Amino acid sequence: MRDVSTSRAGRSGGPRLAVVLRRVVLGALLVALLVGGGTAFRVWQVARADERRPVDMVVVLGAAQYHGKPSDVLEARLKQALELYREGMTDHIVTVGGRQTGDKYTEAQAGKKWLVEEGVPADRITDVDVGSDTLGSVRAVAALAGQHGWSSALIVSDPWHSLRARTMANDFGLDTWASPTRSGPIVQTREIQFQYIFRETGALLYYRLTHAPAELTGDGLG
Repeated sequence: MRDVSTSRAGRSGGPRLAVVLRRVVLGALLVALLVGGGTAFRVWQVARADERRPVDMVVVLGAAQYHGKPSDVLEARLKQALELYREGMTDHIVTVGGRQTGDKYTEAQAGKKWLVEEGVPADRITDVDVGSDTLGSVRAVAALAGQHGWSSALIVSDPWHSLRARTMANDFGLDTWASPTRSGPIVQTREIQFQYIFRETGALLYYRLTHAPAELTGDGLG
């Protein structure tokens, strides 16, 4: 004769397991939504702030250049850095960024050239000609800061990129704030803004998990 209690336990075990698995999946989705939503809010929040203050250096993160002429994205960043310099927020500007294959100029050199043409003395600008992504650029800037005894920086990039760049610089031991651009093609429409907030949210979460860059090359958001 079959054990009725054992049979009932077997029949009820399956539904119970399904309930547990469903709760685990729903819980994981809820955590992912909370983490992702919270990160997106911080990206948006930092993008809206301008934390300008006196610092040892203003760091202009690189973006595309064409034969020594900054792209619209890079020029917007350079204009922001120039404004900070003229307001007395720093005595030194650091331009950052390497070159693509076949380029005569690096992004850093193109940035320095533009700033000199706008009246900034060449000896107040250091071009760091390395970095194909944000992490590589920030690592090089931190090494430069160590050589000069600099400890504080204002990061100049696009609004949505500011939190990730600032986070990386802080991780390298710099006291860092963000002064993002308010012009340029990346801030023109709500559709573009939403696209980059979504993109930067994923890139920041990836960095926090791996401490590696998200390879988003071509627009200075790597």
